[in-house]
Amino acid sequence: MGHTLLIKNMVCARCKSTIIELLERHGLDIESIELGKVVVKQELKNNYDAIKNRLKDLGFELIEDEVKVLIERVKLTVIQCISENNSHHIISKITKEIGKNDSAISKLFSKSEGITLEKYIINLKIEKVKEYIQLNQLNQLNFSEIAYNLNYNTSSHLAKQFKSVTGMSMSEYKKSQDWDRKELDQIV
Repeated sequence: MGHTLLIKNMVCARCKSTIIELLERHGLDIESIELGKVVVKQELKNNYDAIKNRLKDLGFELIEDEVKVLIERVKLTVIQCISENNSHHIISKITKEIGKNDSAISKLFSKSEGITLEKYIINLKIEKVKEYIQLNQLNQLNFSEIAYNLNYNTSSHLAKQFKSVTGMSMSEYKKSQDWDRKELDQIV
C-alpha cells in the first residue's frame, strides 16, 4: 500500500523534478505526482525523517497538520489557475477541490495566513503581471491583453490593483526594469 505526501512550496515543474530525484534517491517508486502531492508505492517507515529533513533543506516542507494541508491545497489551486491563465471563478474551483463552502475556506485561510483569500489571489495576480511585463520582449502583450489573460474586466481595474499593491503604475514598473518579483511560494 502506498503513501501520500503533501508537500508545501511545491509550485512548479522544477519543484516536481527536484522531489522526484530526492525520492528516487531514497529508493521510492513514485505512483503519481502533482503540485503539492506525491503518492509513492511504498510505506516510508525508516526513510520518513531523512526525507522530511532533506525536503526542508531544499525549501520544501512535509505537511502533517490537517489545516495546513487544506491551506496548501487552496494555495496550489490558486497558483495553478493563475499559471494556466484560467482564473475564471477561482473561488468556485477551490470550493469544488476542497469540498467546503467559500465562507468556511475564506475564514480558515484568513485565520491561518493572516491575509484574506481575496488579497492572496490579488497578490498572485500582481506577481503574474510582473512576470508578463518582464517577459514582454518575448510575447509582446499589451496591458489590456495581460488584464484579459488574468480575467480582469478592464485594464483600468488591473492598473488600480497593481498600483495599490506595488505603489507604482504598470508603466512605471516596466520603465524601471527593477524586477522586484516574489517567488510564488513566498506570497502570503
